[in-house]
Amino acid sequence: QVQLVESGGGLVQAGGSLRLSCAASGRTFSSLGMGWFRQAPGKEREFVSAIIWSGITTYYADSVKGRFTISRDNAKNTVYLQMSSLKPEDTAVYYCAATQYSGNRYAENYHSWGQGTQVTVSS
Repeated sequence: QVQLVESGGGLVQAGGSLRLSCAASGRTFSSLGMGWFRQAPGKEREFVSAIIWSGITTYYADSVKGRFTISRDNAKNTVYLQMSSLKPEDTAVYYCAATQYSGNRYAENYHSWGQGTQVTVSS
């Protein structure tokens, strides 16, 4: 297991940007795939983005492709989600998660989760 703590959420106007960070504890971070998911009120948790252990390959939901960028720094045990051109429909609690199955889009395959950080985009 790895402990995950997200930060960087907040209130931003439509068209603005935010960068989320997820700090991980434990020695195994560099071997794990990491993902970002989000959950809006009244909706199911949905996949946003994932990155493999090396950072070479990334994956995105169609709804954020071209606007969000996932990256990781294994030396700092941290994964990031740079969000640009934000829309009101991006409003949600954002969660980072860890998996042994790199590049996975399915929440059930992630074994460790952070507590979430709220992102609110005003119109």
